[in-house]
Amino acid sequence: MEIDGVLGKHIDTSALLCTDTATNYKKFATMKGLQHEAINVRKGIYTKKGIYHIQHVNGYHTCLKKWINRFQGVETKYLDNYLFWHLFLELNKKMPFQERVKEMLLSSCRKVNFTTVQHLSEA
Repeated sequence: MEIDGVLGKHIDTSALLCTDTATNYKKFATMKGLQHEAINVRKGIYTKKGIYHIQHVNGYHTCLKKWINRFQGVETKYLDNYLFWHLFLELNKKMPFQERVKEMLLSSCRKVNFTTVQHLSEA
C-alpha cells in the first residue's frame, strides 16, 4: 500500500512532516508540498533543531506492534478497526475492566450507527 493512499487525504498542506530518513517520506513530502524534517537515528541523532523528534511515534509503533502481533497479521481492509480498538484500549487503560468492556460495546454500536446514517445520506 502506498503512503499517499493512507495518509494523503488526511494531512493539511500546512503540516510539518517529521520522520526518519526513509526516502519514501521525502518523496511524499515533496508531492504534497509539506515541510519535512528527517531525523537520522542510525547516526545517533534523536532530535533536530532542539524540537523535532520521532520518539513518540516510535514508542507508539512499538506498543502497537507488540499488541497487534497476537493476531498474526491483519487484513488491510480491517486495519482501521484494529487501530481504533488499540486506541480505545490505550485511552481507557486505567478504566476498570468491566466498565471498559461496557464502553467498548457501546462505542462500537455508536460507530456502526454513525457509519450507517452517513452511508444512507450519501446514497
